[in-house]
Amino acid sequence: MDFEKARFNMVEQQVRPWDVLDARVLAVISEMPREHFAPEKYKNLAYVDTRVPLGSYEDKPCTMANPIIDGRILQELDIQDDDLVLEIGTGSGYLTACMAKLGRHVDTVDINEDLTAMAEKNLQALDITNVNFTTGDASETWEQKRNYDVIAITAAMKTIPMSYKKLLKPGGRLFIVTGEAPAMTAYRVTCTGDNQWTTEELFETSIEPMIQTVKQKFSF
Repeated sequence: MDFEKARFNMVEQQVRPWDVLDARVLAVISEMPREHFAPEKYKNLAYVDTRVPLGSYEDKPCTMANPIIDGRILQELDIQDDDLVLEIGTGSGYLTACMAKLGRHVDTVDINEDLTAMAEKNLQALDITNVNFTTGDASETWEQKRNYDVIAITAAMKTIPMSYKKLLKPGGRLFIVTGEAPAMTAYRVTCTGDNQWTTEELFETSIEPMIQTVKQKFSF
């Protein structure tokens, strides 16, 4: 399979038509080898408008998001060169890698240690080093003192947790999807000041729900 041609077609036929027009985002997506983050038997699906299976955790499926969802997340978060990013839900590391290319540093957390290991290996192979990987329950992150310019939550939650909003620096942006399948909505939350936020409705979608388990603390 010609992955370079497939990547070009993905950008032109899927990502751009879904209103992803930011030049920096398109450049990163055009250069990032998405097939590198898909399991061997699913590499031929890496550039298809579908979720790519990554295995399961406690009998719940883990998937790589559709390319158009990744593109919109990157565009809506408007990641700048000096931004500090928190990602909840590492998966196989594709979105992590894109955000690491756009920002200064990424802290990423996944509940599935197998996916954490897979993502870390994937990024090491591409010599992407400005990422810290942690396995654990992300619902404990607000206990950390670190605050972020950007937060990407890659699995759906029932509501927008105040705990994550409070992790944003002034001017910081958070992407989240709330609701239950098949009717979910993506939002961008922006911190406008001390304990002040605005919430914008972005688009309708459907993604995997957040996996909940016994909480465990972790640190960056």
